[in-house]
Amino acid sequence: MDQRISLVTLGVADLERSRTFYEDGLGFSKDNDEDGIAFYQLPGMILALWTRAGLAEDARVEDTGATFSGIALAQNVGSPDEVDAVIEQARAAGATVLKPAEPIEWGGYSGYVADPDGHPWEIAHNPFWTVQADGRTTLR
Repeated sequence: MDQRISLVTLGVADLERSRTFYEDGLGFSKDNDEDGIAFYQLPGMILALWTRAGLAEDARVEDTGATFSGIALAQNVGSPDEVDAVIEQARAAGATVLKPAEPIEWGGYSGYVADPDGHPWEIAHNPFWTVQADGRTTLR
């Protein structure tokens, strides 16, 4: 079996509020809307925003509204200055700064923000990884 993640879907309380955050706060370009789902083509994968109720119904699970699901998403960028800029842009668009950006003991630089629904995003620079021109991140 091939190793891949093709799609990440985030359950959101207010689709329009979340679209505004992802488009204005993180700079994502919306590719498509279908039946209340917003799709964003990212390098190597797709991000979808869907109402929590719709996602829970589709997965046949109960929407408990838990605030931390044990999952964090990450956006790797090319420099510490870019980390600071992305965190500020996200904050201005409605993110909550969970952890201000700071140097990390292993040599990187990162901070965390939460989107309007509380999904945590790490914004990071890892000097040992490469961010390609198209945004793909590689381990070497």
